[in-house]
Amino acid sequence: MAQKKNAGLQIGIPEADRKSICKGLGRLLADTYTLYLTTHNFHWNVTGPQFNTLHTMFMAQYTELWNAVDPIAERIRALGFHAPGSYAAFGRLSALPDAPATPPKATRMVELLVAGHEKVAATAREVFRLADQANDQPTADLLTQRMDIHEKTAWMLRALLEI
Repeated sequence: MAQKKNAGLQIGIPEADRKSICKGLGRLLADTYTLYLTTHNFHWNVTGPQFNTLHTMFMAQYTELWNAVDPIAERIRALGFHAPGSYAAFGRLSALPDAPATPPKATRMVELLVAGHEKVAATAREVFRLADQANDQPTADLLTQRMDIHEKTAWMLRALLEI
């Protein structure tokens, strides 16, 4: 992820702090992209009595996730590092498992997405600590927004699981 020609970047955040933040943002990017793929997969493959509700909900969620990856990657670039962008890199960096090879039942899809959103929120919270310590307000703002979205989405998905 590091590149040699970022030493001249003078934005008030030391290079070592920017590097740590970018490593964390790389993990967040990988988690977000992995959750995007899983959610889109579930959108395509959901069946059962809640089909219409879940199909529509998953579409809104994967669209939001798709729109989130660019700002995360661009923040890495603004901090002077390269953003990861391959399946191999995302596989190494993400804390989320890949989508199941065989699509699970709708309830299990919802459970997996709850866990995914909670994990992405936790990753964002870990990186927030680094950004906050480095006085990196733009990254902190981005992370605060991501935590809010993932925590709210997890709550809404958990509500579907209540009997």
